Amino acid sequence: MFPGLGSWGSVGSTFLVRAHDQCCSPQACVCTSPPATMALVSINQLPENILLEVFMHVPARQLLRNCRPVCCLWRDLIDLVSLWKRKCLREGYVTEDWDQPVSDWKVFYFLCSLRRNLLRNPCAEEDMKSWKIDSNGGDQWKVESLPGAHGTGFPDSKVKKYFVTSYDMCLKSQIIDLKAEGYWEELLDKFRPDIVVKDWFAPRADCGCTYQIRVQLASADYLVLASFEPPPVTIHQWNDAKWTEVSHTFSDYPPGVRHIFFQHGGKDTQFWAGWYGPRVTNSSVVISHRVTRNPPHAMAQP
Repeated sequence: MFPGLGSWGSVGSTFLVRAHDQCCSPQACVCTSPPATMALVSINQLPENILLEVFMHVPARQLLRNCRPVCCLWRDLIDLVSLWKRKCLREGYVTEDWDQPVSDWKVFYFLCSLRRNLLRNPCAEEDMKSWKIDSNGGDQWKVESLPGAHGTGFPDSKVKKYFVTSYDMCLKSQIIDLKAEGYWEELLDKFRPDIVVKDWFAPRADCGCTYQIRVQLASADYLVLASFEPPPVTIHQWNDAKWTEVSHTFSDYPPGVRHIFFQHGGKDTQFWAGWYGPRVTNSSVVISHRVTRNPPHAMAQP
């Protein structure tokens, strides 16, 4: 309840302003029964800046699903750039000195609220959990702690572990269901936000290895719509064992993307028993806004 506005009903309804009976003056009121007069006032009689302040505190999805269809006034207010800019500021998605162009602040807000790494267990903190083992050759996949034998430290000190391959092909993968992760069809098909893929790999200094990665964007029926599959990278024996980042951004991909397939791995080139193949960790798939794009103006309910 907001002070001075009386009791609220359902969304879009009127609210009640109570008035004393005329039987007594304000100075000598001794009424003990409930007020007899109730004045019905429409919430739309509130100043627009007050309505916007109310909308600031309504969850974003409820604004679009429940509030926007109520009337033309609410629709126009909820579509205001200023409302979504303020919501972005309130949530910490931007700062007061933000100077990058944003073509649609409503879309920007939702993409920021959903932004996270969609891969689970990317740094081997939960052993092999959440990964599907596609190939488990040689002595199979293993988890080790950084820096590892004949290895180097990772650029981010928060990363403590990595996955390591063996002397025959080792591949593991995850399939991301975008609808299950909160992304709805129109957001994906009309606005087509960037899909940013990153991976890190490193060899052992004393052994050569081959690393490979494959990422595919697929439809609801798992038809491949876009793919990133660079040639395998081979690193020779007696190297500097440094960590290398691989990155790719999917932009302007075809509509209909509902799944992302991520797979990586490799093997050593010496065919040594044990775990001498490429090490991988800190993989990520992140859906991000594009500040320079001019998307369609209207957005349906999420």
